Amino acid sequence: MAQLRIGDTAPNFDAQTTEGNINFYDWQGDNWVVLFSHPADFTPVCTTELGRTASLGDEFKKRHVKPIALSVDSVEDHKAWAGDISETQGCAVNFPIIADADKKVSEAYDMIHPNASTTHTVRSVFIIDPQHKLRLTFTYPAAVGRNFNEILRVIDALQLSDNYGIATPVEWQDGDDVIIPPSVKNEEIAAKFPKGHKEIKPYLRTTPQPLTT
Repeated sequence: MAQLRIGDTAPNFDAQTTEGNINFYDWQGDNWVVLFSHPADFTPVCTTELGRTASLGDEFKKRHVKPIALSVDSVEDHKAWAGDISETQGCAVNFPIIADADKKVSEAYDMIHPNASTTHTVRSVFIIDPQHKLRLTFTYPAAVGRNFNEILRVIDALQLSDNYGIATPVEWQDGDDVIIPPSVKNEEIAAKFPKGHKEIKPYLRTTPQPLTT
């Protein structure tokens, strides 16, 4: 099976979810999407992850991001498990969970890694932009919970890069200086980046983070 790569078009699909049947592209609309799989319902790590996702609902919303989860469990199991998530994590699930019993979505997105499990998905993350392009992926094993602060950080970086034509340095956080790409000529910097810039090397130039919209 071909592996999805950055820049590829994310496959469209129809699926059953805890919020009804959806067509992925129609459900996405003009939003960004975080599509993430988990190995199984009623498991400890997954419970904490979906609770954390729910608690970040306002953070996703202000970035125009819609999260959607997936496992091979049934809609009925998803709905029953959602009660446990709310009880133990203190936040009701506020996003759809895909029931991928036939594994069609899992296979289209290469979420099942046979050397890890032939029946359950790994912890995949796909960040998809409004043009349905795959912009970033993470893959975690079953025993390691994801860092959702990092997911928000890379979304901020991607959106900032799209809006202002910049790059972000190692361990960049919102508000830090950003990098002027080498494709921008020195004589263009003042117009593009009116806050000024610092030249460390001809290929390494930084500027204060532009204002976000």
